[in-house]
Amino acid sequence: MQKEKYFYFKLFWYMFRLSACTLGGGYVIVPFMRDLFVDRLHWIAEEEMLDYVALSQSAPGAVAVNASVMVGYRLGGIRGLLVSVCGTVLPPLLLLSVLSYVYSFFITNAVIAGILKGMQACIAAVVADVVVSLASPYIKTRKFLSVVLMAAAFLAVAVWKVNAVYVVLAGMGIGIFLTVLKQKRGMKNGLS
Repeated sequence: MQKEKYFYFKLFWYMFRLSACTLGGGYVIVPFMRDLFVDRLHWIAEEEMLDYVALSQSAPGAVAVNASVMVGYRLGGIRGLLVSVCGTVLPPLLLLSVLSYVYSFFITNAVIAGILKGMQACIAAVVADVVVSLASPYIKTRKFLSVVLMAAAFLAVAVWKVNAVYVVLAGMGIGIFLTVLKQKRGMKNGLS
């Protein structure tokens, strides 16, 4: 893929802007990444972005950084990975450095505490939007098993208080089983 003259600068600026303008962690930044790289720029396919999101959630570390690693590597190799991660990590690093100097003021200010409480509701709405936007392609293509597994995972963690590690491991096991089953069926169909 031929890179345009300012590609790496643009990648850095996009990731920096996304990271600087979103509060709430990786689950909030992911839909904005999807909107930018899939819908507006058409640099990444929808299915590929969904795979990146799934891998970002299951890999150790921050979801936003994991997603930026995969997006950056896909778009620009090792250099793209480094540029993307720097763009993602720099805004929170700068913000936390500044806030550490005025922490005592923030911790005691009732107005700021109220603002942060209100932002929690907004973040919950954005996370709900992520769930709906990520599930809709599977619902549209009638992949009901994926939707059922997603609902079961939610119920297991939220209602039955199953440790998320066990849910992730179960999901990995089911995914491996279904992949092997699909490959075996493909081999049988190929032989006949």
